[in-house]
Amino acid sequence: MSLELLRTLSAVARRGAITGAARSLGLTQPALTRRLQQLEEEFGVALLERSRKGARLTEVGRLVEEEGRQLLERYERLKETVGAHLRLERGTIRIGGGAAAVSFLLPEIIRAFRAAHPDVVFQLKEAGSREIEGDVLREELELGVVTLPVRSKELTVVPIHKDPIVLVAARDHPLAAAPRPPLKSIAGLPLIGFERGSAIRRIIDRALEQRGIAMRVVMELRSIQSILRMVELNQGLAFVSLLGVEAARADVRVLQVPGLRIQRTLALIRGKSRPLSLAAAALLQTLQPAAAGVGWRRMFLWT
Repeated sequence: MSLELLRTLSAVARRGAITGAARSLGLTQPALTRRLQQLEEEFGVALLERSRKGARLTEVGRLVEEEGRQLLERYERLKETVGAHLRLERGTIRIGGGAAAVSFLLPEIIRAFRAAHPDVVFQLKEAGSREIEGDVLREELELGVVTLPVRSKELTVVPIHKDPIVLVAARDHPLAAAPRPPLKSIAGLPLIGFERGSAIRRIIDRALEQRGIAMRVVMELRSIQSILRMVELNQGLAFVSLLGVEAARADVRVLQVPGLRIQRTLALIRGKSRPLSLAAAALLQTLQPAAAGVGWRRMFLWT
């Protein structure tokens, strides 16, 4: 059944006459009559009582007209909602990432995006890379920012940022006086680490193990801000994202250890099997320069 048939019946109910209804719809009277006949055939019952004085709805006709009018109103609201989404006046973007991404990368990206699309809602989740991968696979998130490598073959992976991992110390730490301490000088010192099992922790542990360096982990924390605060209080050294140090403006000393270079790659992930929402697709387009080799830091954090 066409919505136009319901619209025709509503016009007759409003005008109380076939001729007036036809004129309001821009139809000829025979064309409108054919529509009404088609609608009555659909329901198998007369919907109008016709007389020389005009036309009025039967009891069933009133029921059909009332329900049909509500359906037409819902349809118009639906068209407006779809139009708003197409114009990106509405929409929701579900995106997640690790602590560095959520705290330092995504806020500036979201700010820039919402300047152009202020009514788009962001649902932002902070979690470890493995959890974010799982959420994207389960379609609980549309986009994720994770540390490589990514295990699943069901995800599209776009490397977007190379993030150096640096050793930091409190400004009154003994090593702070020598900003390029030898590798052996850090062995056995107290270390404040990321929580065990996190992607960044695995990268740090692997790099130290390859160089035969054993450090004494005295504290494990999830948040880079918490780790930096403990370093400021001289509770130990820490290996953290350089991006996080710079963005947090932490009052710590970055130490360059000769022979020790640790780096991770952050990547944008999305599911291969499900199309993105219009809003998420628009956000993804803003990240294409980053995927082409322009770092997020240059694009967003220091523009």
